[in-house]
Amino acid sequence: MNSKPLKPVPDFSFEMAALKRGAKIIAGVDEVGRGPLAGPVTAAAVILDPNDIPEGLNDSKLLTAKRREALEAVIFEKAQVSIAHASVEEIDDINILRASHLAMVRAIAGLNVVPDHVLIDGNMIPRDLTLSSEAIIKGDSKSVSISAASIVAKICRDRLMVDLAQQHPGYGWETNAGYGSKSHMSALLKLGVTPHHRRSFKPVHNILYQG
Repeated sequence: MNSKPLKPVPDFSFEMAALKRGAKIIAGVDEVGRGPLAGPVTAAAVILDPNDIPEGLNDSKLLTAKRREALEAVIFEKAQVSIAHASVEEIDDINILRASHLAMVRAIAGLNVVPDHVLIDGNMIPRDLTLSSEAIIKGDSKSVSISAASIVAKICRDRLMVDLAQQHPGYGWETNAGYGSKSHMSALLKLGVTPHHRRSFKPVHNILYQG
């Protein structure tokens, strides 16, 4: 009987390697919101206590909303957390990749202590980051520190989009978080572009400048 291979569970091995190299404080960093047509991009930096790591950490996309909420409370209780954003204006001005890196750098700068080493989700290190760091592809499913950052960043941004949805009803941001769902695209055509839409993103740009 062929059983499906189990998805790898994030662990503390990247952090442990950095500790062995002499680093004492290690932060995991992740961002959420590169793809949406509306809203800011949000990043979180998390420093876990090696002796008190919350159980069940994983890539936020693999967790149920209820599980994410439960873990978020434990992360804030047991870890050092900083969350930061880059605005829609910044996304349109410097592009989404640079803006997501800007949010990451801001999140790291917002920590109470300066980390000795930073684990970044993805394949690029922000160019403005001067600290010792490494990029880890699919880091949110490999490093518990990055997993924790992915959870708090996602929950923060989702809540922010629910708030914005109350100010701009009809786009479904409370459920689509600003992503280009069918109902969101339909609302864009019917209701037009809000100040929270990313004008540099093609679907929004096309609506603004059609004809």
